[in-house]
Amino acid sequence: MATSATGQPQFIASTGGNRSFSNAPLIKNEDADQIVVPDKTSWKNLFAYIGPGFLVSIAYIDPGNFETDLQSGAQYKYELLWIILVASCAALIIQSLAANLGVVTGKHLAEHCRNEYPKVPNFILWVLAEIAIVACDIPEVIGTAFALNMLFKIPVWIGVLLTGFSTLILLALQQYGVRKLEFLIAFLVFTMAGCFFAELGYAKPEAKEVLHGLFVPQLKGNGATGLAISLLGAMVMPHNLFLHSALVLSRKIPRSVRSIKEACRFYMLESGFALAVAFLINVSVISVSGAVCSSSNLNPEDQASCKDLDLNKASFLLRNVLGSWSSKLFAIALLASGQSSTITGTYAGQYVMQGFLDLRLKPWLRNFLTRCLAIVPSLIVALIGGSAGAGQLIIIASMILSFELPFALVPLLKFTSSKVKMGMHANSIAITAITWIIGSLIMIINVYYLATSFIKFLFHGNLKLVEVVFLGIFGFSAMAVYLAGVGYLVLRKNKEVSHLLALTTHENQHSTNESGNASLYSLPREDIASMQLPSRSGTVDID
Repeated sequence: MATSATGQPQFIASTGGNRSFSNAPLIKNEDADQIVVPDKTSWKNLFAYIGPGFLVSIAYIDPGNFETDLQSGAQYKYELLWIILVASCAALIIQSLAANLGVVTGKHLAEHCRNEYPKVPNFILWVLAEIAIVACDIPEVIGTAFALNMLFKIPVWIGVLLTGFSTLILLALQQYGVRKLEFLIAFLVFTMAGCFFAELGYAKPEAKEVLHGLFVPQLKGNGATGLAISLLGAMVMPHNLFLHSALVLSRKIPRSVRSIKEACRFYMLESGFALAVAFLINVSVISVSGAVCSSSNLNPEDQASCKDLDLNKASFLLRNVLGSWSSKLFAIALLASGQSSTITGTYAGQYVMQGFLDLRLKPWLRNFLTRCLAIVPSLIVALIGGSAGAGQLIIIASMILSFELPFALVPLLKFTSSKVKMGMHANSIAITAITWIIGSLIMIINVYYLATSFIKFLFHGNLKLVEVVFLGIFGFSAMAVYLAGVGYLVLRKNKEVSHLLALTTHENQHSTNESGNASLYSLPREDIASMQLPSRSGTVDID
């Protein structure tokens, strides 16, 4: 039996014979907020699992998504809708695997990485995960700055600085219950979604063109490839894999083969519904942007906005629905979107630091550090390039997320496909094949775009011969290191054996029932619960 840092049992394993399992919970006192899944077969159990998928799906409708959606619609109309469809389907499969890893093994992805890889690769993976979280926070910083600009006419660079105080505001609101805060934010975000759905009725996009964009893949030019990578990075984010595998550990699940399979199935259904809503929102944003910007009835001002469309100029798309209030309501919803994403980023940062380094910080300090790192590039770009430059930074941040995705995705695929770690709950051959195809396509698209863009820059960037040689050596060496890192993760065999929490044979399950212990439960993680559910009575901080 393994123990946690607090000395309490964290994993349970079969002791053989007719002996029953030890069932002492990590959280000794029953918390009213603790979610306990009944030990019986019922579709009503689904309600006990609702939560993690919706929290994760917030990242799919954050300011980064809206920025890339708006630009893809304005520049390429409906041609890139298929990226949203493919990314949403891939996200459902990948997020389900992340949830399965946590449910079956009792550890989240970052903890598995720490146990599996040597110190140097583990440290590099942690650094990359932190960069991904900062890259995810950049769109939230800029989106919030744009919202403040629309609401109060505050310059974008001052708005970027003010986003640092949103950490303190968020912390204050969390004291009244994070679930209430999430409900309010979700309401505001879905209000904006409703506005875009209503605007579809006014914009009247051609159904044939929309369906053609959804189901016929096409990439016309290097610019379309760059936007496609940004869309992919904004949809399938690496920090979400760490987040989802950790959030499921807050549930108290019966430890039987049937209950483990039920948990995995219900988490997939919950994630499917949440991601379907996010998919419809993203499709509606692209469709509205494409239909409005391709209209022949636009006035000169709106035509100019479409040529360089960003979050700060997008409120005119909703003018038919909201009239003169379009700018204010769009800003409020954008503010809500950015702050809701801040919650997921804070949680992910906590789990990543705890998992890779076994280090925990107070939530407000963790949030503040991430936000400061995101503010620096955002402030520089906002001062130099203004709102247009800040909008481009969102696209670049989304591309960074796409390039970093393999360093979270490959370990996840390796762990969930391994019987050493997952036992009888390892991925089937079909799921393994599909997920590796998805991962391979993402890596191929990334490498193709990097190589073509870099070569184009070298030969068409008006550089001197010495500069071309130096940058060529440096750039291609960096690409070689990138490929070598991904290759190491792909080819390395899993060595760390997990303590499976699930009963793996029907005989063990039968003997357990005979012994009278018919309701074995998992041991909900105290560290995960304390990070996820802050309360006014105080949080558990480990220095």
